[in-house]
Amino acid sequence: MVKAKHEGNGSTLEATAESLEAAGTEAVAEDRGDVVATIATVAVVGVAAAAFEAALLPGIVVGVAAVAVPRYLPQIGAAINPLFRSTVRGAYKIGQKTKEMVAEAHEQVHDIVAEVHAEGDTAKTAATSGN
Repeated sequence: MVKAKHEGNGSTLEATAESLEAAGTEAVAEDRGDVVATIATVAVVGVAAAAFEAALLPGIVVGVAAVAVPRYLPQIGAAINPLFRSTVRGAYKIGQKTKEMVAEAHEQVHDIVAEVHAEGDTAKTAATSGN
């Protein structure tokens, strides 16, 4: 802890106040650099996950939120609970939409396979009735 030096007349030295301000500014600049690096890393991982497998995104979102909560909890305080809830809610909705899209694609593939199979059966019956 930096102690203020007093002159004989009771006022503090300005150099001590300036050193406190400089130390605070450096800490804020380092903290912002860490946040920017973290955000960039998460963005790169998110884009890569979206390119390869979209179903991974909800897990990544929940994981990032879970990692960020303990680190920034003292700074954010009461705002973290609604933020975390909305993050989990959004990840859940993304997961549900992904499941719906996969189920729809699965159903369409099965419909196409059934149509091809029915066409094959029709062709067989036409060939046997024609003889």
